[in-house]
Amino acid sequence: MRGQWGNKLQLSLFGESHGEAVGVVIDGLPAGIALDMEAIAFDLARRSPGRDPTATQRREPDAVRVLSGLYRGKTTGAPLCGMINNVGARSQDYEALLTVMRPGHADYTGWVKYKGFNDPRGGGHFSGRLTAPLVFAGAVARQALANKGISVGAHIQSIHTVRDDLLDDAEVSAEALDALRAKRFPLLDPSVEQAMRDEIERARASGDSVGGVVACAAVGVPAGWGEPFFGSVESVLAGLLFSIPAVKGVSFGGGFGLTTKLGSEANDPFLIDGEEIRTTSNHHGGILGGITSGMPITVRVGLKPTPSIASTQRTVDLRTRQPAELNVGGRHDPCIVPRAVPVVESAVLLGLLSLALEVDGR
Repeated sequence: MRGQWGNKLQLSLFGESHGEAVGVVIDGLPAGIALDMEAIAFDLARRSPGRDPTATQRREPDAVRVLSGLYRGKTTGAPLCGMINNVGARSQDYEALLTVMRPGHADYTGWVKYKGFNDPRGGGHFSGRLTAPLVFAGAVARQALANKGISVGAHIQSIHTVRDDLLDDAEVSAEALDALRAKRFPLLDPSVEQAMRDEIERARASGDSVGGVVACAAVGVPAGWGEPFFGSVESVLAGLLFSIPAVKGVSFGGGFGLTTKLGSEANDPFLIDGEEIRTTSNHHGGILGGITSGMPITVRVGLKPTPSIASTQRTVDLRTRQPAELNVGGRHDPCIVPRAVPVVESAVLLGLLSLALEVDGR
């Protein structure tokens, strides 16, 4: 089982949903970055369960303990290890599921890949619980990138059939992204919040779940980061974004919407704005030829409905090799989208920090 990512910046995730703890080791961080632990706790709280009716009621404080790589509040240059204890696990909820495969989960693929030795409780190492240390790593990256004038934020673009306003890809600002981060339910149009909550509650009450889209933007990224083809900015960011459980789609800028436009409509005309060269629109999402253009980087991430649902589903029992029916008990998110917002931000932050280190090593 491989839980590592990166070159200049390397991440290694460890732990299982119902193990003693989850955590991450971050290797390649420059020395001397001052870490604001309260700001890190704020980002972790945005993701943590049990704080909103739309989320699972599993209670986890998600308090991170830094085991290495930090001295007197600043990174030392050694690997930074953050660990988060699991305190709200109820493994008994999974006793009946040890051989019955949950549709939509990695139960079957994990059983095949690891010959039945994988930990199936709560999804084990495949669980969204592992996004907690990912958010810790992203919060560290946020502070490193803030020193370079780079800001990253996101909002809920849609939940099921209810949609928020769209970000202005060409004019999004750091102030607007900071305002979104301050909201428990981040939306550009607050008037759609209740409709989204109603969609989630209808799904929960009927034993079902819903998915949606998170839109994320980064501003302050200079032109010239990234490489063509295999080292493209899209490749780096998409690789991290697709590592988030439940993510099934990633698009940059105008994304699939560009497929219905003419070239004259899809192209972004260049102009001179003071000392800078920019574009009048931003269908390219801040990336051309795999390299940053200096415009805001914009990405949309599609998340599938939570696969753990109370409705009866058809499956198989690996012990009896017979068809079976399954009602998943326990505590589960009827919609993962609100809690995924800081996770999406973290993936983008880590990708951008990795690209920054490739450019200047710090």
